[in-house]
Order: sequence, then C-alpha cells, then structure tokens
Amino acid sequence: MTKHSRITSHGIRLAVLALAVAATGSAIAASAVATSTGVVVAPIAIAKTAEMSFGSFAVGTTAGSVTLSPNGTRGVSGGVTGMTGATTAAQFNVTGQSGNTYSISVSGTQLSSGTDTMAYAPVSDLTASAITSGTVSSGTLAGGAQSIFVGGVLTVAANQPAGTYTGSVTATVEYN
Repeated sequence: MTKHSRITSHGIRLAVLALAVAATGSAIAASAVATSTGVVVAPIAIAKTAEMSFGSFAVGTTAGSVTLSPNGTRGVSGGVTGMTGATTAAQFNVTGQSGNTYSISVSGTQLSSGTDTMAYAPVSDLTASAITSGTVSSGTLAGGAQSIFVGGVLTVAANQPAGTYTGSVTATVEYN
C-alpha cells in the first residue's frame, strides 16, 4: 500500500467513526422519553330545584320551634301550633364528574319580616330522610349527579309578630 492510500484508509475510518458517533450520540450520555397526560374533569355544578317552606304556624305566649325535615315533614314544639298548608324542603341537584367525591356546606340566614326575625339552623342530607338535626358534609357523584335535601329548625319567640318571614339557604359544593 502506498503512503497515500494508508492516509486515505485512515481518513475513511475516522470519517466512519465520526458518523457513527453522530448517529448514535455520545457514548457517555443517554436519554429516554416519557409521555405526560392530564385529565380535565367535568366542572362541579349545583342548581336549586325546590324552594323551602315551613308552612303556616301560630305561636302564643310560649316560645317554641318549627322543625322541617329534609323529606318535607314538619314538627312543632313549645308554644307553636302547626296550621294547614304545604311544607317543602329545599332541594339542590349537584352534577359533575361521575364517581368523584365533594364537600358540602349548607348555611342559611335568619328569616325576617321587616324588623322581626326568627333564627334558622339548617338540617340536610342526601336521601330526603326524616332527620331533625345535623347537616351532610360530603357526597359522591354516582352517575355524575346527586341531590341535597335541606330543611331546618326555626326558633320562634313567644308572641312572635304575624307576617310573612323570608330568608335564604345556600348549599356550596367543591370537589375534594
């Protein structure tokens, strides 16, 4: 072989080696790729589907209370007498991502007629039961929906002035 052909062969070998390193990367570095994903769930929503009504009642010289269960049944105690008329619990329908759990907060304002008021404490559950105290604090969106039923307890003063008393109940939900 001639000196010229050795250089050429040597040059070719170096060129091939350089191409091999360029094609495969550095012999001392490596990398891998992972797929990243994210899932956007359906937003949680709530809608009122029924208003709350304690119905009509009378009070004398002794204080008492009116209790409305989440199933809409009413009980009275103390100096309160229940009158005829419809009573209904409030109902809120919650929708969102099926199977997800969520927290529930129920609050209400006192009922008032002008400057006259009656204290209100909420009573709630997920099954429209006949409970008379307590509030539900969480739920699970089976099939992407669930209902919250809300009643409450009104504290009625002795000689509570006659009138139509109004207030509000708020149910707030949030994914856990």
